[in-house]
Amino acid sequence: MRSPALRHVLTHLITPLLMCIGMGLAYMGAFVTPEPHHLPVAVVGTTPKAKAFAQTVKDTAGDRLDVRTVATRADAVGLLESREVTGAYVPSAAAPELLVASAASDMGATAVEKVFTPVAAEEGVPLKITDVAAPVADDPTGQGLFFLLIAVSIGSYASVAALGAAGAGLAVRVRALLAVGVSAVVSGIGAVLAGPVFHLAHHDLAGVWGMAWLYSAGILLIGVGLHTFLKRWTTLTMMVLFVMLNFTSSGGLFRPELQNGFFGALHAFWNGAGFVEGVRSLLYFGDDGLARNVWTLAVWLLAGIMTTAAAALYERTRLPASEPAPPAAERAARPAATEQAAAEEELEETVGV
Repeated sequence: MRSPALRHVLTHLITPLLMCIGMGLAYMGAFVTPEPHHLPVAVVGTTPKAKAFAQTVKDTAGDRLDVRTVATRADAVGLLESREVTGAYVPSAAAPELLVASAASDMGATAVEKVFTPVAAEEGVPLKITDVAAPVADDPTGQGLFFLLIAVSIGSYASVAALGAAGAGLAVRVRALLAVGVSAVVSGIGAVLAGPVFHLAHHDLAGVWGMAWLYSAGILLIGVGLHTFLKRWTTLTMMVLFVMLNFTSSGGLFRPELQNGFFGALHAFWNGAGFVEGVRSLLYFGDDGLARNVWTLAVWLLAGIMTTAAAALYERTRLPASEPAPPAAERAARPAATEQAAAEEELEETVGV
């Protein structure tokens, strides 16, 4: 390639093209073909007939369902409220009932309805569906928390781009303090959206803000630390970590049992899943599972602190404190190529926002 200018442009097109590939693979791989994989369900009853029915369902479904039996309807409700099962079928010749908890996953509830509705139809009776944990009327599908996750995530990783592009001349500790402050603002915006604006959270709004702050601060501190090492590739890395892998594994649209094994495995420890499932616990399930999700977010925040500390150590090692800063006249006389490179780095960082 003889034209340096053309080669230069093509080099900078690598980032958006990689974003295109990554977003396509992540979103289409996670969301296009949802299928049950070991979806946990229960059948109420301990009689030989109930156990035989459960075994028939399991044999028919194969590895799509994990079927267990429970003694009473109350036991089934308890499993739904702890999110150990996605649905529970109460057999009855006259009035069969399916218990679901759509606040845990609207798509999961729909999946078990598709499984058990034909079973009742074979008996020639209608299936009664009881939702033991329904989302608020302002969020009928329960997916508002997923869009809250998107808003807080974009505010966080976009702020990383701004801090990297405009704050590169600041010490790491200053950038870290700015990150903590920005995360408080971003999480505050999220709480306002979740509460007064869209009414997703009818209670425990302070808890929602706290979880959003843990989540946002982790992202920002990881980004501030990574920028020292990755420079203009920071935004692409942040999009991989906190968009491509994060949104798709959060459980905001599909529970892990409706996704392939890769995204289902990420759900167990990724920070977006910690945020979504933690807020669900807080709002709908009596804090059940909340502690585990808070610990997930705390571990990601610790990872951010460690990454930022490593960046601070690296910058001190690379530029010892005894080395004087260049005089203002020298900084003003930097070559045009250096200025152009700085501008291009800023463009690379903001292209994903």
